[in-house]
Amino acid sequence: MPFLVYHGRSRPQGGRRLTAVIAAGAMVIAAMLLAPLPTAAADTPWLTVSADGYASFSVPVASVEAAVGQVSQVVIEGNFGPSSAWAEFGLTRRGDAWSGVLGPLAPGLYSYQVTGDGTKGVKDPTNDAGVASKPLWSTFFVAGDAARLLADAPEGQGGKVETLTYRAKRQERSALVWTPPGYRGHKTYPVLFLRPGDGASATDWLDLGRAKQILDNLSIQRAMAPMVVVISDGPGDDKDLRRAVADRYRVHRDPAHQAIAGVAEGGTQALRAALTRPHQYAYAGSFSGLLSDGAGRADANEINRHVKLLRLYTGNVTDPAYNVANRLTKALDRAHVAYEFDGVNPDAGANWNAWQENLIDFVPRLFRRVSDHGPSDGHGRLKGEFNPPAPGTTPTPFVTEDGFVTFETTTDFQNAQQVTVWANWAPNGSWLRIPLTRTGDRWRGTVGPLDPWFYYYRLMVDRVAVKDASNPTKVTTEPTWSTFLVPGDEARLLTDVPAGQGGKVESLTYRSSVANQDRTALVWTPPGYDPDRAEPYPVFYLQHGGGQNYTDWVEMGRAKQILDHHFLDGNLAPMAVVMGNGNVSDFNKELLENLAPAARARYNISSDPSQQALAGLSMGGGQTFGMLKAHPGQFAYVAAFSAGFGSAAGVDAEAINRGTKLLRLYVGDRTDFVYPSFMTSLTTMTDLGIRYEFDGVTPGPHGWDVWQKNLIDLAPRLFKR
Repeated sequence: MPFLVYHGRSRPQGGRRLTAVIAAGAMVIAAMLLAPLPTAAADTPWLTVSADGYASFSVPVASVEAAVGQVSQVVIEGNFGPSSAWAEFGLTRRGDAWSGVLGPLAPGLYSYQVTGDGTKGVKDPTNDAGVASKPLWSTFFVAGDAARLLADAPEGQGGKVETLTYRAKRQERSALVWTPPGYRGHKTYPVLFLRPGDGASATDWLDLGRAKQILDNLSIQRAMAPMVVVISDGPGDDKDLRRAVADRYRVHRDPAHQAIAGVAEGGTQALRAALTRPHQYAYAGSFSGLLSDGAGRADANEINRHVKLLRLYTGNVTDPAYNVANRLTKALDRAHVAYEFDGVNPDAGANWNAWQENLIDFVPRLFRRVSDHGPSDGHGRLKGEFNPPAPGTTPTPFVTEDGFVTFETTTDFQNAQQVTVWANWAPNGSWLRIPLTRTGDRWRGTVGPLDPWFYYYRLMVDRVAVKDASNPTKVTTEPTWSTFLVPGDEARLLTDVPAGQGGKVESLTYRSSVANQDRTALVWTPPGYDPDRAEPYPVFYLQHGGGQNYTDWVEMGRAKQILDHHFLDGNLAPMAVVMGNGNVSDFNKELLENLAPAARARYNISSDPSQQALAGLSMGGGQTFGMLKAHPGQFAYVAAFSAGFGSAAGVDAEAINRGTKLLRLYVGDRTDFVYPSFMTSLTTMTDLGIRYEFDGVTPGPHGWDVWQKNLIDLAPRLFKR
């Protein structure tokens, strides 16, 4: 049962007061930007998050229209993409709400906003966890061991955040100051100056960086030296700020007890300070800093004498600092400047998810001795600069061996306002749109790392679906879709077997009395198929879903590759697999009187029910259940993927049990929209006394990621004891 986590309301009272202080000015701006929403809408949460990380959105149509007028499309924009990239998750209108389920999401902090028609943003009024610098954004927290340092500390045990007002260059400015638990004015503390990125706000370190929670938890665990942390928007050499901090707080004024760190441009400021003013800060940390050539005139002797720690951080190749880090480390090596490198974060780019980890690693290294100077666990080495092929020189997408995929459009869309790639790369195969960036007269972007698997996508050009003309793959039933494969052990069964070693797929044309026309099916026969074998081959009839046809199991389901591998691995009984067209008014008659006889006339396959199997996905699964009810025992092996059993009326459970050797059922997780009806079906079948096997929930939505895995599991079970 989902529980509500619009998490500002679940935070301790101190957390709410803190947010109120920080965000007061921004909330005034938000109130001006947003049209009033109906009071009733705020009573029902737009977002619920289950204990296992599924985010369920339900956005009232009336609330969106009241805020921004009528829209034809609503998406949730958030940091849900690979490497925590900003992405769009499309909602579906069902009745009076736009809804969708995304997940499971990894533990951590997520930010999002509701957007209509690509341009009209709406703040979720039911979630008071906001972002002061982004009035339309909300946040929510998914708890878990991996994010335990990001969770709120027990009430009363954490530090305090105050606003420090000071004057600089005849202007009044402010900074946020965190003091540790047990802070006393009679003790003198070291100080860390923490910077945001260019165009960001100091409050982002709290709202998005979870700096307070990180510092609180590290302090409670005694994993860091007691210190004062100052977060500001100012430049790295802000003397007025340092003077104001020293006047207000009991902090050391000597450089040995001063540290500086920041993200992006803030990291660049920290690097410049360490390399050009080594007498000022003894510790410096660059989180995705963008300084690549600052070591050329550095005085290595002075830096190494005064800077106790210079530690560099970068995300993976989606981080603009990745190539910069390659150049900087080489420059520092040439200049003989001592530094530490945290390694390449494999799972994040230039975003707060990475920078939270950077802060967690950096702070415990300050103002005390540490023995570990290496990279964080799981972080890798720099492998040289990442440079995809030059624009226009190769078909796209360009896939690296470690799963980074670069997309590039042709020059046809140089005047477009927005181009995104919509693909099945959300958790467990849901669809997300990730924006591309205009590069000259093309649009380009790199996404990843993607797990080894089969992916399908389409370009969205100003919200209109377009086929990637640079990708030669095709999907017959979805003309705007293209496909690509990220190779790896997990995707082995979806890859082509060596040429000449697999089975054959042929077209079978037959006359349909139901459709009153010639129709086509595809038939896979195993390697070594013998049309004259004395014993006919078993036959497996495999059906597609709604909106699809007989081509989809080959073009999208990777049926040939799966069957080829299983056969060559010795896991598959020799059989023929017939993939028919289920788009017909009477499926049972079409299969029994048209397709099956035509297949037997062309291929050496059995008509014995004990040697026949039937399975289908979604609509095809419903057709399979319909055949099972109407003709129990006609197929000894039966399976349904993401489909409901339907009514129990007139079902002969005894005949089904007597005539069926295997009835195996599959469904996706709660992102599969048939999940509720499927679970009801299990109860119905159990109550009827029908014997069945349930494979358990297959992680993933109502899509091919699930159904490929279902076929992988089912095929080796057919025609065997």
